[in-house]
Amino acid sequence: MAYQGMLKQQNKVNILMELIGQDIMGMPLNAPLTKYQTIYTLPMMTIKEDKGTGIVTSVPSDAPDDLAALRDLKRKKDFRDKYNIQDEMVLPFEPIPIIEIPGIGNLSAVTVCDELKIKSQNDKDKLVEAKERVYLKGFYEGVMIIGDFKGQKVQDVKKVVQKQMLESNGAIIYFEPEKKVMSRSADECVVALCDQWYLDYGEKMWRAQATKALEKLNTYSEETRKNFVATLDWLHEHACSRSYGLGTKMPWDPQYLIESLSDSTIYMAYYTVCHLLQGGIVDGSGKSPLGIKAEDLTPEVWDYIFYPSTSYPSGAKIPKATLNKLRHEYQYWYGVDLRVSGKDLVPNHLTYFLYNHCAVWPTEPERWPQAIRANGHLLLNNEKMSKSTGNFLTLSDAIEKFSADGMRLALADSGDLAIEDANFVESMADAGILRLYTFLEWTKEMLETQSSLRTGPMDSFSDRVFINEMSFGIHETDKNFGNMMFKEALRTGFFEFQAARDSYRERSLNNMHRDLVMRFIEVQALLLAPICPHLCDHIWALIGKKGSILHAPWPVADKVDEVLLRASEYLETSAHEFRLRLKNVKNPSGKGKKAVAPSIPTHGTIYIAKTYPPWQSAVLSTMKKAYESKGGQFPENKELLGQLKTIDVLKKFMKKVMPFVQHVKENVAKKGPRAMDLTVDFVEKDVLESNLTYLTNTLEMEGLDLKFSSEATDKIQEECCPGKPFTVFRTEPSVAVKLVNPQPHSCHFSITVPVMEGDSVNRIVSRIMKQDRNIKGDNRVEIMRYTDPDLGPRKLPKFDKPLEGKTGISTKAAFSIEPEAKKVTVSDNGTSIDIKGILVYIVN
Repeated sequence: MAYQGMLKQQNKVNILMELIGQDIMGMPLNAPLTKYQTIYTLPMMTIKEDKGTGIVTSVPSDAPDDLAALRDLKRKKDFRDKYNIQDEMVLPFEPIPIIEIPGIGNLSAVTVCDELKIKSQNDKDKLVEAKERVYLKGFYEGVMIIGDFKGQKVQDVKKVVQKQMLESNGAIIYFEPEKKVMSRSADECVVALCDQWYLDYGEKMWRAQATKALEKLNTYSEETRKNFVATLDWLHEHACSRSYGLGTKMPWDPQYLIESLSDSTIYMAYYTVCHLLQGGIVDGSGKSPLGIKAEDLTPEVWDYIFYPSTSYPSGAKIPKATLNKLRHEYQYWYGVDLRVSGKDLVPNHLTYFLYNHCAVWPTEPERWPQAIRANGHLLLNNEKMSKSTGNFLTLSDAIEKFSADGMRLALADSGDLAIEDANFVESMADAGILRLYTFLEWTKEMLETQSSLRTGPMDSFSDRVFINEMSFGIHETDKNFGNMMFKEALRTGFFEFQAARDSYRERSLNNMHRDLVMRFIEVQALLLAPICPHLCDHIWALIGKKGSILHAPWPVADKVDEVLLRASEYLETSAHEFRLRLKNVKNPSGKGKKAVAPSIPTHGTIYIAKTYPPWQSAVLSTMKKAYESKGGQFPENKELLGQLKTIDVLKKFMKKVMPFVQHVKENVAKKGPRAMDLTVDFVEKDVLESNLTYLTNTLEMEGLDLKFSSEATDKIQEECCPGKPFTVFRTEPSVAVKLVNPQPHSCHFSITVPVMEGDSVNRIVSRIMKQDRNIKGDNRVEIMRYTDPDLGPRKLPKFDKPLEGKTGISTKAAFSIEPEAKKVTVSDNGTSIDIKGILVYIVN
């Protein structure tokens, strides 16, 4: 107060008496704006003693801390006695309703404290939550219910009430820092009232212009926009001058400087013409290409450059033609397309940036900023960087440790959200480098083996899905880069793009199409180049492209087939569900000694539903109708249940209805309203049928067949619905057969595989390849039998004649089994031969 003109002598405090809090406890007082004539000084445990005087007016109706303190005193006599508080100083007082808050009521602190079950002032975390719920909503939505301003919003009358209190000497204006501020000399700082200039950012017309500018501004995140809106709400007078330091002098009062946050808000306009004034030399030592002298750039000259309606200044020493060149450059390039800055500057400098553009160019909105991208600070391994703790990494050390591209990848992956700090995690950087290395090595492998890749038509389901997913990745990554969402761009343009390649490789059973593989490598390099330019430039050269990838155009994408994307997602989801169900069959949850280990399933049936069961169809139709009638929202469960109870077909299934409703709601949250459609927009049978080999392999089954649920039991029909196939697994009988490889030094060993009724040679080969991963391509394996099934296996092999005594089995041959006798017979060219439990395989 001594530094804010409130005492007789400025900057000097005369100590009249020293008191502690106990000395003034129970003191009778008179407070403004309350119906009580006398109130008393009471203790409060959560008061901040270093904030102001350490004394505040209690408002228990709307301040949770105040209510908790009042309740403690009322409930605890020992607490009152400790501070010499008499009963009449506390017990007669009750919270007075003054503000009505929608959804909370007119005693907001009472309501919220009761809801959160706050027992005392010691419930600090709950009190913080209560304040967050009450204060903001009370200010913006609260309505006064007493006094001269009854019926008006709190935010509209706050300034008016403040003015009335000042005029009646019921209050004084006092300033203090938001939090404790220490100077470099280790002294605690106070706010001093000095002679200085203020900018009135609260002026109505100016604020209206700034609000209009904000409406058109791209903030890239809703959080940043909310921060701007909040700043416009509270920002009023701002001290814009200071007495010393670096900066621009006040044009109308040169003894003061413009403080740094208020200065430098429209300097970008100078960039549009600086090349004609400084000749590209930053420090100003160069000559102007147009021969312009700095002293000739008067305020009138700048007005002519910046304002199209301004006439050529009469006293200008710069030719009009020369100034017209500057004006043309400015008009062509300005305003600001994008400003990138820290999130901490939104409540000050970036808001002044908006205001000042509106002030300098009030009639030219096209000169106002178009976009502001605010970013947070950078954490290192989830902690703030600090030299004192050793959690510190310089840019040069990081590049040395992770490489330039590895560093850029990790930074891009560290976070996009403006209100949250990005987090650079070294383990993630290591993982990112490994991903980049893997991509490079895979590219080299594909280039070396491309002659072995498939050629011809690209019309299989896996081909079409891969083409579609690449187009989707290009579109999404382009959109994310455009929104400066680099983490999202990395997700869609690298992580998910690589995942699409992996899915294609798995679905096509390692029989990928050469053109699609080469297309993938090219597009992947282009999508990743903005983040990892060095690696991508290297890959660009490896695939035979001329010039640098940095000069290459963005890849062109076909229109994305949304139905095909959903069909692909359906296949992946179904395969995942099948795996889970198979796992449960293999590992039943039965306990106890009587639990018998199940036989391993070998075959399965996939059931597909054409329609939902009648009761589910009724629920979906009702929910969809209710959802649309509510404008894209579901009614309350109670209302929805009331509608469903009137449907006759549901009466037998009421126990299942609400769980199904909840399931549908969750699906709608993930997929949108189409989750309530009664049919899917692709043919499930065609999708599964064209991928039956992939499903058989991924489930490690011997065979799968497809059927419609109408052919199944009632239980299966209940489980099966459109978009959600159901599987039933079974175990077919088999006989174990030993397969010997007689080739010397081949690294192919004897293995045992099951043989089933009706097996072909190709089926035997596929089982061999599942065990022997060194075999690439089923056309390289030949199955043979011993010419003499009894003596052949007993003879010593001849390494120089490994095929002696063996007879080839044609691909048309069929195997039959007798499980009980463990006998396997092969029928080939009209002859049936008992193989005696042993075969030979040759890898060519």
